[in-house]
Amino acid sequence: MRREGEGEGENVPQLTASSSRRRVRTRARPDPFLSLCRCFSFVVVLSAIFCIAVNVLSAIRSFKNQSDIFDGIFRCYAVFITCFVVLAETEWNFIIKFWKVMEYWVARGILHIFVAVMTRAFPDYSGERKELVVLQSIACYMLLTCGVIYVVSGVLCIGFLKRSRLKQEISREQAAKDIEELERRREELEQLLITE
Repeated sequence: MRREGEGEGENVPQLTASSSRRRVRTRARPDPFLSLCRCFSFVVVLSAIFCIAVNVLSAIRSFKNQSDIFDGIFRCYAVFITCFVVLAETEWNFIIKFWKVMEYWVARGILHIFVAVMTRAFPDYSGERKELVVLQSIACYMLLTCGVIYVVSGVLCIGFLKRSRLKQEISREQAAKDIEELERRREELEQLLITE
């Protein structure tokens, strides 16, 4: 006859392992706020790429028409700065490390607004390039809207909230990896004990 609690101890490691796996799976769910921030960042990148395309097209047309050479040079600067906007939106560690100000959403929003104004600058008043002016306006207002949202969100400290949640997510992922590593080691040790 089995005493109370005698056979239960054998199943405890298995229950613990399965419950820790369940906890890891539960924690692996993405944070909805961070997912929303990533979606917004994706929209900003698309808007910036659209600005790059419009500015490149404007620069090509300006260089073809020899009288608009300064507009072409201006558009080249706009393309360069907009490429930097795209890199800042990816939050690549190299960029953030050397340009700490890009961590703050107000500064990022001001940069977006600046690029939007550069995209809309020097409109064609002669009416020869109406389709290009329409594209410039669309690209400008898309990036301008994103910039204003960044500035308002930065003033409301939403960027700080995002950074703190991102740190929590990274530490949770690291903890989950550590648990999986410990679990793998435990299984290896159990296999060694069984073979002996």
